[in-house]
Amino acid sequence: MSGNRTLTMIKPDGVRDGHIGAILNDINAAGFRIVAMKMTQLTKAKAGEFYAVHAERPFYGELVDFMSSGPIVAAILEKDNAVADFRTLIGATNPANAEPGTLRAKYAKSMGENAVHGSDSDENAAIEGAFHFAGVEMF
Repeated sequence: MSGNRTLTMIKPDGVRDGHIGAILNDINAAGFRIVAMKMTQLTKAKAGEFYAVHAERPFYGELVDFMSSGPIVAAILEKDNAVADFRTLIGATNPANAEPGTLRAKYAKSMGENAVHGSDSDENAAIEGAFHFAGVEMF
């Protein structure tokens, strides 16, 4: 998945607030192709595993609780320069600092409930994609 694929998750707040369709529409409009997608719910153990890189940070427990609080939509997106382009599309972690038109400016409520996750590197995109999807689930 290097270079042209990234992983996103529509977080529990985005799902709960009914933004799945709008977020997916914005992703498609930005030129991304969805090559894998599923709605699922992370257990606390799985959320902890996914966010293990943040285990020493003070917000880790709150993040795990939030990410296991309801269903998510996980998707692998394909486009040239996918990671960087998607990070631009989602906007700053804090929606108050996100550029107008970005996903977080449009759909997020706070730093903690910021609607979408996006991989931060090609390496993490591959790891995160494999976390959610088997090879036969990608098209």
